[in-house]
Amino acid sequence: MNVQRSTLFAVNGKSNLHSSQGIAISELDSVSKLLDRRRWGLQSPATPIHQISVSPAAKGTCKEQGISKLSFLNNTRPRLGDEVSKGSSFYILRDDLLHPLVNGNKARKLDALLPLLTDLKVTDLVTCGGCQSAHTAAVAVSCAERGVRSHLLLRGEQPEVLTGYNLVSTMYGNNVEYVPRSKYANREEMLRTHADLVAGEDGSVLWTKDLEAMDGFSSSKASPRKVLIVNEGAGDALALLGMFRLVQYLSQDHLLGKKSRVKFVVDAGTGTTAVGLGVAAMSLGLPWEINAVMLADTLENYKRHEDRLLDEFTRQFLPSTVCNSLDTIKWVERQRPRKFGKVMEGEVEMCRKIAQGTGVLVDPMYTLAAWETATELVEDEKSSIVVMLHTGGTLGMFGLAQRYKSFFTNLND
Repeated sequence: MNVQRSTLFAVNGKSNLHSSQGIAISELDSVSKLLDRRRWGLQSPATPIHQISVSPAAKGTCKEQGISKLSFLNNTRPRLGDEVSKGSSFYILRDDLLHPLVNGNKARKLDALLPLLTDLKVTDLVTCGGCQSAHTAAVAVSCAERGVRSHLLLRGEQPEVLTGYNLVSTMYGNNVEYVPRSKYANREEMLRTHADLVAGEDGSVLWTKDLEAMDGFSSSKASPRKVLIVNEGAGDALALLGMFRLVQYLSQDHLLGKKSRVKFVVDAGTGTTAVGLGVAAMSLGLPWEINAVMLADTLENYKRHEDRLLDEFTRQFLPSTVCNSLDTIKWVERQRPRKFGKVMEGEVEMCRKIAQGTGVLVDPMYTLAAWETATELVEDEKSSIVVMLHTGGTLGMFGLAQRYKSFFTNLND
C-alpha cells in the first residue's frame, strides 16, 4: 500500500500540555465550546457502528488471496468501549444510514452550515459537482427542506435518462444547469459568475468561507436575494466542524475512547472529510491516524487542498494553533489505481458479494476503495482498532449502471 504522510497542526500552548500529543488543555476546552455553542443540521452526531469480521476462504494472507477470496460477516451490535476488538475485523460507521438522501460524509459536511441558512436568511445557494454528485443532491434536498432555492451546476452533458443522484438533484433543485468541462475547470469563476446572475443588481453574494464573519449579509438586510456560494463537495473550513462533532462523539469512553490507537479509513474525493477527521483527532489529542484513499486527484492537489482548509480553519475557529510536523493523515493509493470514475472488471460483483454477506452496500467508485484498505489494515495492524467511515453515495450505482451496462447485466449470469 503506497503511503504519503501529511503533517497537521498542534497547539502552541505554553503550559498544561497533553502528555502524548502536545495539546493544550485550554485548547481542548475551546474546541468543546466551539461545538457546544452551535446549532447543527443533524439532531445527533450518533451513527450506527457495525463490526465486519474478515476471514480468508483458504490458507494464506489477505494480500495473497485478494479481497474477492475473503469472506465477511457483520455484527450489527458489537462490543465497544473496554471490549473493543483488534485484529481480524474492522468497525464501520454506518453514516450511509443517517438519511434516505442526505447521508454519509455529505450530511457531516453540511452539519454546521444548514442552520446558518436560516439564521442568515439565505434565499439562494449556488454549488457544483459531477453529473452524479451526491453533494449537489444533498444540497438540493437540504435547501428544499428549508425553503432555500438551490442552483446546481453539473459538469458535462445531461444524460439521456435521469437516474441516481442526478435524478435527485433534478427533482429537488430549483435550477440545474449542465456546464461544459472546459468552463467547469475554473470552478471559482464559474460559481461567482452564476451567483452574481442569481443575485441581480440588488442582491448580495457571499462565499461559505466568509460566513463566520456574518457581516456580508447582515449589513445588507434590504437585499431581495442573499446568495451563498458553497464549493464543490462542500470543500470549505466550515465543513470540518461536522467532522469535529463526529470525532468528539466517537471518542467517548463507551465507544472508541481517547486512549486506544485507531486507524481510520475514508475514501477521498475532494479530501475534505479526511482533513476534517485529521484536524479533529489532532485538536482533541487523540492517537488516531487517518488513512485517506486518494481517488479523484493527485497527491500534490490533495495536499494543496489540505493546506487551504487548514489555513481557513485555524483563522476562523482555532487562531491559537500553529503548524507542526506531526504525522496524522496518510494519503494512500487505492489497491488498483485508475483514472477517476473508472470501474474495473469484477468490482461490481465484489460489491454484490459484500452486500449479500453483510447487508452493507458499497459502490465500486468510492466506498469499495475504503473497504479494500480497511481489509488490508486488519491484517497489518494487530495493535490498532481499524475503523472505516461509510461515506454513503450508493445511489451513484444507478448512474454507473448506465455507463457500465455489461458489468451489471452479468450479475444475472
